[in-house]
Amino acid sequence: MAGDIIRIRDLAKPELSDFQKGALAYADRLEHDLSVEGVLTQASEVTRLDDFGPDDFRERLALWLSEPDRDPDRTNLGRLMLFNDCVRYAATRLRIRQLLKEHPEIHDVEIRAPIIVVGLPRSGTTHLVNLIAADRRLRSMPLWEGQAPVAEENATRDRNDPRWIRCQQAWEQMQAASPLVSAMHPMNPDHVHEELELMLPDFSSYNQEWVGRVPRWVEYYHAHDQRPHYAYLKTGLQILQWYLPRERWVLKCPQHLEQLGPLVETFPDATFVVTHRDPVAVIQSAATITCYGARMSYKTTDPEWYLDYWSRRTWQLLSASVRDRHRLPEDRTIDVLFHEFMADDFAMMERIYDVAGLPMTEGARREIRSHLEDHARGKHGRVVYDLREDFGAEPARVREPFGFYLERFAVHNEVM
Repeated sequence: MAGDIIRIRDLAKPELSDFQKGALAYADRLEHDLSVEGVLTQASEVTRLDDFGPDDFRERLALWLSEPDRDPDRTNLGRLMLFNDCVRYAATRLRIRQLLKEHPEIHDVEIRAPIIVVGLPRSGTTHLVNLIAADRRLRSMPLWEGQAPVAEENATRDRNDPRWIRCQQAWEQMQAASPLVSAMHPMNPDHVHEELELMLPDFSSYNQEWVGRVPRWVEYYHAHDQRPHYAYLKTGLQILQWYLPRERWVLKCPQHLEQLGPLVETFPDATFVVTHRDPVAVIQSAATITCYGARMSYKTTDPEWYLDYWSRRTWQLLSASVRDRHRLPEDRTIDVLFHEFMADDFAMMERIYDVAGLPMTEGARREIRSHLEDHARGKHGRVVYDLREDFGAEPARVREPFGFYLERFAVHNEVM
């Protein structure tokens, strides 16, 4: 698949592999207890711990479980994946709670002047944060560490670490179940991941939108103050900093676009790197990747649903970011236009370092250029999207609601 051009032509009527059919059939033979007590009991058995802390999370967990469980289109495999994920989040919550009891000094660990990448999903944020994270002076969060921030007794922080091994096994299973994921969004253990992973043990964030059709959860999420969950995220970073200190962190998450207030309050001395891209390119990419993934979680993939959903969510994310833009400090904020970044990513890195007040040393140059050479675009294949053929939509019509954004930021129209 390396370097291949990939067209997904079966979004509406998936042609499943034997492995995919077998996985769906296996899950159909299992019982699924998508209840709060079922998840928490399993988490306690795994960890041999029972202190989950304040109970407010139970309401959020109940909604995470009940909405997909009541959806008749959800497959049993989709239910099983949700159950296993929630058990992992609850187990991490227990371990975090226990670690903080044993080491209350973690609460005093400082997270100084992080560099935070903020931008639409599919707008270059992943490539950008991985480039910055190549600079070894900075602290970042690989996926394996975000999924299990509390170290076990036999933790080694290398590929013998049981946390890394579990993450690699999950990645291999994901590739078998959804083989084109690596071309659209790598989830290998060493991939620098979004810090919203540290919100999941508190059962909040917009993460559930990527793994299910959960409009009730999104409505709940928007109706509640997210500052407590950003505080929980910061505690997760303090734990990771306590284990392995660095001078500064590099972070990124598209969710921050609609949570600039909580973000700035939580990290008041941060540098903010805001990415910008043609909303239509973002929408067709997000709709494609989530529709493609739905073949294992839902009985029908419903491409039109995903196009409509991501059109609305992209509008919400951008309108919130424009509304709250004044919250970002002008002297510590830089806008990164996608076409400029793709034309010369290293030159953009130098601009970002300048705004962040971070010297671009020869060592940093070597590390960044080495990353660029080892992670060439399209290395795992390049997915070609087609809004008209796959979703029956005209790009100009999809772009119409975004005039307020396009007038402010000079992004190039990529989808015509």
